[in-house]
Amino acid sequence: MYAIVEINGQQFKAEQGKKLFVHHMKDTQEGQAVEFEKVLLVDKDGSIEVGAPTVDGAKVVCEVINPLVKGDKVIVFKMKRRKDYRKKNGHRAQFTELRIKEVIA
Repeated sequence: MYAIVEINGQQFKAEQGKKLFVHHMKDTQEGQAVEFEKVLLVDKDGSIEVGAPTVDGAKVVCEVINPLVKGDKVIVFKMKRRKDYRKKNGHRAQFTELRIKEVIA
């Protein structure tokens, strides 16, 4: 059984016991339980229920494993040949690590 859930504007496939890395969620502590009720699709052993826009009564319960995880470094390099133009910039995205406890549908 799995569900497609919207978390912070992005859609994720949620299965029980799996880990997710979502955009950083403020005001969360390690071990805290978090519920998401924007479930867009639920698959129960082959029978698919699609919401319009969400599935009624469905939710995903998660546990916060690590509230702040830094992603890989991303380098942004811009250059125009023969014009003496070079810009180097970069960043590291911040994520929150979640473990899915259960999918209720």
